[in-house]
Amino acid sequence: MLSGRRLDLLDPSPLDVEIDDIAHGLARVARWNGQTKGPHIFSVAQHSLLVEEIVGRLAPDCGAPVRLTALLHDAAEYVIGDMITPFKSVLGGEYGAVEERLVRAIHIRFGLPAETPASVTKLVKRADRAAAFLEATRLAGFSIAEALEIFGEPAAVPDTARLEPWPAETATARFAERFSELHG
Repeated sequence: MLSGRRLDLLDPSPLDVEIDDIAHGLARVARWNGQTKGPHIFSVAQHSLLVEEIVGRLAPDCGAPVRLTALLHDAAEYVIGDMITPFKSVLGGEYGAVEERLVRAIHIRFGLPAETPASVTKLVKRADRAAAFLEATRLAGFSIAEALEIFGEPAAVPDTARLEPWPAETATARFAERFSELHG
């Protein structure tokens, strides 16, 4: 990692997880395999901010730990990248096991439960699907009908300005700033 930390993918230590590495990495990982409109990629960092915003709209009183969980819901991708769900299925259990160990280390590092409560997982997944619907229809060329079939009706619509892809430096800074506000 740029911080100088070395992260063992098979046995990640929370002590080797740094938010600056996460923010930097996620701002450079493209959603939709880079197949989006605009001069910049739509990054996983930007997607994470969108999901966290939607969680806040769905559950305004959920509190900072839940919103931090939403912000970090794809944080493992700073190391392993973003893969489309069908491809993750092809890779099978080993990929999922690596991702799960990374998520646990990240959560422990930032004071979140290693095991996310089912109600929080459900809320974040609902927000994630809403974000995917918006990204698909506004950035990735999906028709409304296609997106409805794949993702369902979006649960909440946030400020759509978040759907304008940012330069990596902007995404890094905004992700890190929001993390600081929630974790502070």
